[in-house]
Amino acid sequence: MKEFTPMLVTSLKGYNSKMLIKDIVAGIIVAIIALPLSIALAIASGVGPEEGLYTAIVAGALISVLGGSRVQIAGPTAAFATIVAGIVAANGMEGLMLATIIAGILLVLMGIFKFGSLIKFIPYTITTGFTAGIAVTILVGQLKDFFGVTYMKGQSPIETTEKIAAFFENISTVNLWSLLVGAISLLILIVWPKINKTIPGSLIAVVVGAVMVMLLPESTGVKTIETTFGELSSKLPT
Repeated sequence: MKEFTPMLVTSLKGYNSKMLIKDIVAGIIVAIIALPLSIALAIASGVGPEEGLYTAIVAGALISVLGGSRVQIAGPTAAFATIVAGIVAANGMEGLMLATIIAGILLVLMGIFKFGSLIKFIPYTITTGFTAGIAVTILVGQLKDFFGVTYMKGQSPIETTEKIAAFFENISTVNLWSLLVGAISLLILIVWPKINKTIPGSLIAVVVGAVMVMLLPESTGVKTIETTFGELSSKLPT
């Protein structure tokens, strides 16, 4: 049973105030990056932004307590956004919760029977192809918000090809201010690592992007989480 012992148990041995301060700073940086990312992935998955926060907080805490790595950062993953969106569209939130429970059971069983060793038999081209495919689907899914395009009422495409078609059908609704915010944020992500490798570029992009939107007048029509989904609840779901 030693191999199933959470890393937290051994990490606390010899823990001191200096390590605590470093962990707090790291936690703040990760939270600033992870929470907006979790909201974005939740929206891309076809659920509300609150679900992204619930997942990041609850699942992240559980994985930190029960995980097997002392430097592990956990949260929603972009690779599952398209899969989750399909489940939600076909079976609703109840179907998603059931699928999540089944996936958790399967993962536990795979850990117990050491199925992880089977990964060495999966061709490298399969993993790279899957990763590249996910990257393309994420890129397509972000076109609408990056360009500030507004879809027609009731138009909510799920499949990648449907998103491409919907984007070009509504290309005339491009918001140049939204495009400016997105372009500057993207530029920061590309250029910042060449300037400073200590502070993550994603952290700078989140802060700069948020400040830009705060300073822009409402007349620019740049959409935010609040204007799109309303005020977020500060309570956990019943």
